[in-house]
Amino acid sequence: MVRSYMRHGPTQAFGVICSPTANSSYDGKLAYVAGWEDILVWDVKRGEMVSMWHSAGLTSPVTHLTPAPLPSSSTSTTPHTFAVSYTDGSIRLWSFDPSSPEVEAAEIVAFNGHKKSVTQMVWDRDGSRLASGGTEGEIVVWDRVGEVGLFRLKGHRGPITGLAFIPHPNGGNHPGWLVSSSKDTYLKLWDLGTQHCVQTIVVGRGEVTGLTIREEEDEVNADEQDGEKGDVKGRWVIVTGSGDGEGKVWSMERNGLAKGMAENENGELPTLIQPLCTLPLPSSSQPISQLAFHPTLPLLLLQTSDRTTSIIRLRSEEEVNAKRARRKKREREKGKKKSKGKGDEEELDGDVAEDAGIVVWEERATTWCTVRANAKVKSFSFADGEIASAKGGVSLLLALANNSIESYTIPSPSASSRKASKLPDGQSPDPVKTHSIELPGHRQDIRAIAISSDDQTIVSAANGTLKIWNARTTACIRTMECGYAICSTFLPGDRHVVVGTKSGELILYDIAASTLLSTYKAHNGPVWAVHVKPDGRGLVSGSADKDVKFWEFEMREEGEGEKVVDRLGVEREFKTKQLALVHVRTLKMTDDVLAVKYSPDGRFLAVSLLDSTVKIFFQDTLKFFLSLYGHKLPVLSLDISSDSKLIVTCSADKNVKIWGMTFGDCHKSIFAHDDSVMSVAFEKEAGSHYFWTVGKDRMVKYWDGDKFELIQKLEGHHGEIWALATSNHGQFVVTGSHDKSIRIWEKTDEPLFLEEEREKEIEAMYDSNLADSMNRDPTAEGQEGGDEAEAVQKQTAETLMAGEKIMEALELADADREAVRNWEEEKEKTGLDVPRPARNAELIARGDMEADEFVLNTIQKIPTASMEDALLVLPFRQVVSLLGYLDEWATKGQNTVLVSRLLFFLLRTHSSQIVSNKIMRTPLLTLRNHLREALKKQRDAMGYNLAALKFIKGRWEGERVAGLYEEEGMDEEGVRRRLEEGRGKRKRVEVRA
Repeated sequence: MVRSYMRHGPTQAFGVICSPTANSSYDGKLAYVAGWEDILVWDVKRGEMVSMWHSAGLTSPVTHLTPAPLPSSSTSTTPHTFAVSYTDGSIRLWSFDPSSPEVEAAEIVAFNGHKKSVTQMVWDRDGSRLASGGTEGEIVVWDRVGEVGLFRLKGHRGPITGLAFIPHPNGGNHPGWLVSSSKDTYLKLWDLGTQHCVQTIVVGRGEVTGLTIREEEDEVNADEQDGEKGDVKGRWVIVTGSGDGEGKVWSMERNGLAKGMAENENGELPTLIQPLCTLPLPSSSQPISQLAFHPTLPLLLLQTSDRTTSIIRLRSEEEVNAKRARRKKREREKGKKKSKGKGDEEELDGDVAEDAGIVVWEERATTWCTVRANAKVKSFSFADGEIASAKGGVSLLLALANNSIESYTIPSPSASSRKASKLPDGQSPDPVKTHSIELPGHRQDIRAIAISSDDQTIVSAANGTLKIWNARTTACIRTMECGYAICSTFLPGDRHVVVGTKSGELILYDIAASTLLSTYKAHNGPVWAVHVKPDGRGLVSGSADKDVKFWEFEMREEGEGEKVVDRLGVEREFKTKQLALVHVRTLKMTDDVLAVKYSPDGRFLAVSLLDSTVKIFFQDTLKFFLSLYGHKLPVLSLDISSDSKLIVTCSADKNVKIWGMTFGDCHKSIFAHDDSVMSVAFEKEAGSHYFWTVGKDRMVKYWDGDKFELIQKLEGHHGEIWALATSNHGQFVVTGSHDKSIRIWEKTDEPLFLEEEREKEIEAMYDSNLADSMNRDPTAEGQEGGDEAEAVQKQTAETLMAGEKIMEALELADADREAVRNWEEEKEKTGLDVPRPARNAELIARGDMEADEFVLNTIQKIPTASMEDALLVLPFRQVVSLLGYLDEWATKGQNTVLVSRLLFFLLRTHSSQIVSNKIMRTPLLTLRNHLREALKKQRDAMGYNLAALKFIKGRWEGERVAGLYEEEGMDEEGVRRRLEEGRGKRKRVEVRA
């Protein structure tokens, strides 16, 4: 009989406040940050998580997130759209309503176009297009409304670090420009109309780490003042940051953009991006990791890779001129008696420049203030508007590398202030720390995890903090300070926790009272393991000082007692008793002790040593019983089954060995992980020989200790897994990792069969290999050539499955029609009443559906974003068949928009085969006529609806205005007269096609 197991699945992931993989977003109240594969939404003021966006089955970490600009007609209840990218190259659009965060965010669409991780994303001004850049150096422009990729731009040779849309100054139908920066030291300008790079600039020797852009409306340079009539004034200022800490400023004149790439008299193409200056920054060799202009205030924020965020203020022209005047006045007061000759020339040149009124950009930049955080800053984000308070200011959010979030208020520069470094009241602009989110997570790696006997409480320990969690709600109940914790365990009764530290101490906590009871200097080296005796009367600790120490529990009277006088006048003293550890004996070993464990029946004590052996002693007499040899590197963890028959050991040599406790024979050695196996634990069900292992390869694995087979492999952690604990009732397992997350893997009711699991793994491997081979670039890497712009296509397992569904539907429909056609021919030929052939069972199950309707339903269920990739899988014979169905749908007027899209893509993809095939001419002509008729009907309906909406809008506006006039006390005649006057004043615009 085939043995079945119960499947485990991830149910909870907690302890993460923010992960260092992506940027952050902030709206003044809610902070949107990456929590590895999820997006976490925090209420910064209350310090609570209000929402978590999780896509089922996705384990890739988030790499970038950016909110789409809200439409001008939006209200407070309008859902916000966020673009979120992942390391697998996918982009998902999420819809979230901040006014009702209890409603879960909805995933709108998933885009797949990048072959590698996405690094940057940016929306255009109206939020209809999204540009994304990846680590492969390619930029993809997506259509948000049509849910398709428009085109792919190839030109950079390094990861994209910055993107910005620039609209055409004259508007019109021109799609605008795109500025991109990359780690290949290049800054590129792309014309989105021609889909080509029109300018490439070498920024410097270091990598370009980011860019930000700002439109300056009233900037008019000296050479622009004598320009032609009708010139577009203003410019775009681009600031780039580099890996060597240097910031550079570039300008793009709107006048030059309006003229486009027209040649001048000499036949030269214009240079649209011009170097302006080097950003005046404090000398620092740290790379500028992020930079951004504030959308409304004259502030530029720069983030270096250390703990400081610099805020630069841009002075106005009047301010710069006032400063120049003050400087000239001071120089005049000092007098320049000694300076003759050259000095006079310099002064003359300066006077000429100042008289010309030219304001150099670097003169406008001045340091406003600096924010210093408690840890390394990974990203910053600011709210678009100012804080509505007495002092006002800019609300700034910092996502830190140590799993915490901080928010600051930065004073807003006043336009009336002439002193750039001071506030209007004369004070220095100092940022104020307003909120901090730290408690729901650890600052350091989670090194130890323990579960209470009733499976209700989880304790996790890291360097500096010990946290108690509710296992059901995953809420943090207690946070206590501790040293560098390495191991921990609950004591019987679940009221106390013992933690072993790197400094050799055993720390005893009362978690109910949230107090530290006592600290014992137990060892002279790190305490690597503690374990409670099966009878619950004591515990054992093992350390790097080569000692195994045994401790017993004792209730001691502590402190001064409370004096009470009874009725007879006798004074008595009552002292409170509290738990204490008493050292009873020590077992000296020959090497560092790495793990200790009692057998559940209480007979044996297993001790792992640094010499890669495991020694087993009798628990009562401490006499030597067995020695387990076989591992090539030290055994990092061990466990004994609940029936005390098996002992399992895991080692840094990546192997797990299963031994018999009776004779110490090795039953099996398994190559378990791709890196060191950090912990192993048996399930605590009676007689169970199933066990769990975790390793530095980020995997959690479930094994059968009798059959020596891998049952299940669980992925989810994004760092080395240090700690593992199994529940006492066998329902779940908890792991803690370097990524500072704690994850619960719970047993489900779904059965699992090993053969099916292996088949699924092979199928997944085949699908991924097939998709990789189809996505391989035909132009070999490192070679020049290939188009600069190409279509956005990427095959994934989902698109391959969608293509197979279309193929199956076409085959089924064609077979059904062929059977009906043969029946009709035979009936006509013989003249007999031949019985109709049985229809396909699937068509009958769907309500005796027609073949063309079945194909249409199948295609309509495929997401729009993956439709084109799914159609690429079809062979040409089925493309011809699909064109026939398109003609039928166009004749019936069914889903005309989808029919048009499908036809356009099929003709574009298979144009050469269709042109060379003469038989295709007739059906294509009929399809064209039918589709034109359907589109004409669609256009007429839309025109009618649009006219009706305009009529309703006019009626509504008239009634609203009439109501306002009536409030003014006008009578009916006066209201009618005023409305007629208003209609007469309206401009009439004649639109000619």
